[in-house]
Amino acid sequence: MDHRDVDTALAEMLKVLGPHTDEDWTVPAGPLKWSCWETAAHIGHDLLAYAGQVAARPTDAYLPFDLNVRPTASPTEVLQTVTACGRLLSCLLAAASPTLRAWHWGPCDPEGFAAMGVAETLLHTHDITQGLAVDWQPPASLCAAVLARLFPDAPPGDPVQVLLWCTGRQELDGLPRRTSWVWKAARSG
Repeated sequence: MDHRDVDTALAEMLKVLGPHTDEDWTVPAGPLKWSCWETAAHIGHDLLAYAGQVAARPTDAYLPFDLNVRPTASPTEVLQTVTACGRLLSCLLAAASPTLRAWHWGPCDPEGFAAMGVAETLLHTHDITQGLAVDWQPPASLCAAVLARLFPDAPPGDPVQVLLWCTGRQELDGLPRRTSWVWKAARSG
């Protein structure tokens, strides 16, 4: 996975959520305790955090900064903020050497940061669409790529449904809904 995948995920997020910015974003985002607004701001937070890691290349922790989206920001402004954070990550990934390593619970390569950025964007967009009652599923090709990179032990099946199961969002073919999970972004080599 690379910067183009991050760009594709951002474009998909804007395509599905952009037409719904006049709706009530204070409702819960699907199964989350966060509102749709808070969930969108969280996407921006994570994308910016990943960009910071790629830029600074820390080896043992996340950088001590956070994204603070003003509570008065409209849903449109939050999506613009997410887009800015995602494009920062994308630009840094485009310029990064494949040998770059930065901390995410161990040494993580650019592909891992791209996969995490795509996962955060798609999964939380899915949460928001559930909260807003918008019928949407993440693109299967991006879900398959995220599974291959972050969930190497994922069960076979439809990549969208498997990714939603791997991240605790639903049951899968008789497998109970997960109550905890971890993706494997770190790579030693």
